[in-house]
Amino acid sequence: MMFISEYVSGFHLCKYFSTITRTWLFTLCWIINNDMEGKMNAMVLEQPGRPLKHQMVQIPLPAPTQLQIKVIACGVCRTDLHVIDGELTQPKLPLVPGHEVIGRVTLVGAKTSGFRSGDIVGVPWLGYTCGECKFCRSERENLCENGLFTGYTLDGGYAEYMVADARFCFPMPEGYQDAAAAPLLCAGLIGFRSYRMIRPEAQNIGLYGFGAAAHILTQVAKAQHKQVFAFTRDGDTKGQLFAIKMGAGWAGSSREDPPEKLDAAIILAPAGELVPKALKDIDKAGQVICGGIHMSTIPAFSYDLLWGERSVQSVANLTREDGSAFLKQIQLSPIKTQTTYFKLSEANEALDQLRKGKINGAAVLVME
Repeated sequence: MMFISEYVSGFHLCKYFSTITRTWLFTLCWIINNDMEGKMNAMVLEQPGRPLKHQMVQIPLPAPTQLQIKVIACGVCRTDLHVIDGELTQPKLPLVPGHEVIGRVTLVGAKTSGFRSGDIVGVPWLGYTCGECKFCRSERENLCENGLFTGYTLDGGYAEYMVADARFCFPMPEGYQDAAAAPLLCAGLIGFRSYRMIRPEAQNIGLYGFGAAAHILTQVAKAQHKQVFAFTRDGDTKGQLFAIKMGAGWAGSSREDPPEKLDAAIILAPAGELVPKALKDIDKAGQVICGGIHMSTIPAFSYDLLWGERSVQSVANLTREDGSAFLKQIQLSPIKTQTTYFKLSEANEALDQLRKGKINGAAVLVME
């Protein structure tokens, strides 16, 4: 890549400028080059089970099919906890976590079209698929055998800059271009994929684990005239009040029985013991959708809980079509996220609060 200073330093151009003008141009070019090739702040995972380290690392430059993105904000997701705590066992190391990114395009790769500098984009968990395996060829790219994932096998958004495959970046619509939109890129997208697996006629929907994804899904479901039943940790009255505020018709402990049988349940907490509980709560032909990427061991349960054509299904990753459909949905029925903001350097504190269940809604790291 040739930078502006290389052109300015050429004799045929510089001879036309005064000394003052040349000095100004060289200063401007140094700033631009330093910003592109210099260092940036990042929170880095060096080893699972240890806190992230605040480091100065090289600003990445985009490959021909990539965008360089100046991060505006990055959501803090429970999946980040699974990566950092070692429950997801194959991270790239060292790793910059984060996969709920809102950012501004600063450089566009030479073989990339459809984006330009200044565009506001969202970067999700799914960061690359091969397009050739049996899953990609059958429109199931979320199961790609060679898939790569932002903030896990690709560096993510806990940094001032990042690069991402342009094909897997979403142009963000008006109204969803600031830090508050960051949770939509995973809590929203994975939640929406889980929600779309429910049969359209389902009316009573249980959400188990009322955090970032559930508070977004509740708004989507209410806009479609569904009845939401929210289940929280035992004794979490604050979380139950939050669920009612966001539109749930009933909220209680996951130990409690809902006042009506459910048509479907979405489990968003990583607690395997909720699977037999949700099966107990749903009606015949009901669905239990497990929306997390990691879950503790599911305890044994009797067949009668599953009988009656009840079903249990997991959700893996997302597709670009999920993202497009979700962004269209929230333009038709606007979503407002409940967010708690942290500085980039406070990422460990944000993760710890999420781990302890102290965040209502979503935590977001803000860069600017």
